[in-house]
Parts: sequence; C-alpha cells; structure tokens
Amino acid sequence: MNGANYSVVSEFVFLGLSSSWEIQLLLFCFSCLFYIFSIMGNLLIVVTVTSDPYLHLPMYFLLANLSIIDLIFCSIAAPKMICDLFRKRKVISFGGCISQVFFSHAVGGTEMVLLIAMAFDKYVAIYRYVAICKPLHYLTVMSPQMCILLLSDAWIVGLIHSVAQLAFVVHLPFCGPNEIDSFYCDLPWFIKLACTDTYRMEFLVTANSGLISMVTLFLLIISYIFILVTVWKCSSGGLSKALSTLSAHTTVVVLFFGPCIFVYMWPFPTVPVDKFLAILDFMITPILNPVIYTMRSKDMKMAIM
Repeated sequence: MNGANYSVVSEFVFLGLSSSWEIQLLLFCFSCLFYIFSIMGNLLIVVTVTSDPYLHLPMYFLLANLSIIDLIFCSIAAPKMICDLFRKRKVISFGGCISQVFFSHAVGGTEMVLLIAMAFDKYVAIYRYVAICKPLHYLTVMSPQMCILLLSDAWIVGLIHSVAQLAFVVHLPFCGPNEIDSFYCDLPWFIKLACTDTYRMEFLVTANSGLISMVTLFLLIISYIFILVTVWKCSSGGLSKALSTLSAHTTVVVLFFGPCIFVYMWPFPTVPVDKFLAILDFMITPILNPVIYTMRSKDMKMAIM
C-alpha cells in the first residue's frame, strides 16, 4: 500500500468486555468496588508509613513506593473502563492510546524492578540476609541513600523499557482498521492495526516485554533460593517463618508476572483469556498487595489500628 493512500487514524474503538447488559452491570459493580478498595488500601499504606516514625524503615519505604506504583497502575485503564461500560461506542484518541501504552509499561517495568528490590528486604526478601546474619549492619547497609538509589534505578529501568517499546511502534502507519478487542490499549493489539507487515515488530516488542518478565521472575526465584539457604544456615528455627513470609511475596509475584508472561510469551493468544488476565492485572493485583503485605506485618497492623 502506498504511503500517500494512508488515512490518518485519530481514534481507536474498544470492543469492551461484553455486549450483555447484565454482565456489564456486574462488571460495573465489581470494577467500582475493587477500584475504590485499591485506591483506599494503597493510600492507607502510603499515609501510614509517611506519618508513623516507627515505620521509617527501608522495608516500609519500599512498601509505600509499591503502593504508589499500584495507585498509578490501577488508574491507567480502570477509570476509563468503568466509564465505558455503558457506552455504546467506546472510543480513545490516538494520543490517549499511546499514553496508556507508555504508562502501563513504564509503571509495570518499575514495579518489576521494585519487586526485585523487595526480594532483598528484611521480611520479603532483599535485606533479609543482612538483617538475620548481620543485624547490627542492617541500617548501615540499607541507608536512605541506598533506598533512594534502588527506587531511582527501578524508575529508570521502567522508563527505558517503555520508551524502547514505543520507539518501535509510534511511527507505524494506520490506514483504517481501528477496533481493539479489549478495554485498554496495549502493544500486541495496537501493532496488529498497522497497515504494514508487523511480524518482526511484534516479535521485537513481545520479546522485549516477555524477556524482561522472564528475567525478573528468574532473578526473584534465585533470590528466594538464596534467602532460604541463608536463613537455614544462620537460624534453622527461622526457616518456617521465612517460608511463611516468602509465600506472601510469591503470591504477589505470581499474580503480577503470570498475566505478563502469558500475554507476551504465549504463542496462541486467546482474547477472552487476555481480557481476564488484564482485569487481574489492573483491578485485582493492586488491591491484593496492601492486603497481603499489611496482614503479614505486625508493625503495620498496629500503626493502622
């Protein structure tokens, strides 16, 4: 097709989750409830950690930032999805679609790296080695500067990942087809609408997102093994507690990485499954994070109460 014949696509049309009025009503109630709980739960963690001086510790600093990321992540697509449920024509502008892609990948990439950082924390992984085997050195090693460095690295990696993704697709030509069989914009569906051969582009984009998901998950698994071996060597009695703590962290990791790996690595995409996983990613996971981490922390429960 000649480039001169391209018509400018200024908007995309979402096909949504269902055309059934009853299902739409159920989804509306479900989505509103979970979105409100996600906002309230994560805001509660941020306010509690910020206001309580006893929670000014590295693990809670990372937890509060995870909640901030979840606040952003669940607000990328959920509000528009809720507003669109009863609209006959669900439309998003070209710029709005690009914005959803950018923020979902930037925030998602940041959360992946932050989960790795949290995998080395005292209770949910990174700092547990220092806290158990060298308790007096914990706050020395995990200084405020180190925490800020970890958070900065997470955001830098997330932004680089998102910009690299968009650099592949932002200049693709669109000449007519503009229907997306979902409730939000993401690269696999966005690329398929381009009026050109996108096989290589799809491979590069999915390889990028799929690779970062797989590598992050692999690093987390390695860190879990390292943590358990370390705890077993330092204190055999603490192994059961470590397993209990890591089970909560593993739940969050599986719920977060499962949909990402399936969408970007599974070679046989199925629209209903993709839609369900998208709801899981945007609506359910952000509300589970504050529940799981707060219920596992006595300090957090005491501060809230």
